[in-house]
Amino acid sequence: MRETITNPLVEQRADPWIIRHTDGYYYFTASLPDFRGIPLRRAKTLVALTEAEERVVWTKRETGIMSANIWAPELHHIQGKWYLYFAAARENHVFDHRMYVLENSSANPLEGEWVEKGQVRTWCESFALDATTFEHEGRLYYVWAQKDPSIDGNSNLYISEMANPWTLTGPQTMIATPEYDWEKVGFLVNEGPAVLKRNGHIYITFSASATDHHYCMGLLRAEETSNLLDAASWTKHPEPVFGTDEAASQFGPGHNSFTTLDDGTDILVYHARNYKEIVGNPLWDPNRHTRVQPFMWDETGPVFGRPIRDEEAVR
Repeated sequence: MRETITNPLVEQRADPWIIRHTDGYYYFTASLPDFRGIPLRRAKTLVALTEAEERVVWTKRETGIMSANIWAPELHHIQGKWYLYFAAARENHVFDHRMYVLENSSANPLEGEWVEKGQVRTWCESFALDATTFEHEGRLYYVWAQKDPSIDGNSNLYISEMANPWTLTGPQTMIATPEYDWEKVGFLVNEGPAVLKRNGHIYITFSASATDHHYCMGLLRAEETSNLLDAASWTKHPEPVFGTDEAASQFGPGHNSFTTLDDGTDILVYHARNYKEIVGNPLWDPNRHTRVQPFMWDETGPVFGRPIRDEEAVR
């Protein structure tokens, strides 16, 4: 029997990342409201993540690199080891982020030692965040958001091949930049990429605009046989594919990931608030809660529908 889930799944956890591993556990991480460290929890079912024990497995440094605003961790199992990808700033430059990697060789990533593998070096020393990885045809790829100082905007999306889970190799290609009005509200943002592979295509969802009720999700698509490092291989959907639904009291959904249920049902994981008005900077508002819901497919790709109202059964 499919488990009954209601949202929010985990309160005050933004930028949620959930993966279902081969050991039968769901693993969860996200941004903490105080941005001081990286939490992990695991459970045998999605709904059990709500009450699962949470451990902060790594905490920010007091000074220097990795000492402020620990954002958007992602947990990946690559070549037999666990890796945490995250962005961090410095206490004297709290919005000048770079991307970093931790490694753990334990079977259970809530145990063992997390080793700092250092910064992922990219084409430019500029604001960079929201890295994700995926494997395709024996190659490991890295997708992330970064500011190009030579053009207007806060962040674009880039892709590169990896020599190992903490080192890029070969060309680094910009595959998306804010171009539509819905990507430019408040800030010019493409960030938070997440990857799906299905039906001969590779899809990358991403988030756009400021982190208030204007935040929404976009979609890129490439043929799986194309050169993924060629910007011409990627096509952006002209409209957002998931966004605010005032009737359902769901505002600013985005920074998503994907997982599945036991029966193969595809699940969208995302954060959203249940109110529109925010006092001050939206980044300091703690109530971006983790939510989940199933999604479908049609001949053009994934169909996410609209956000489900809180406490409505997720089916």
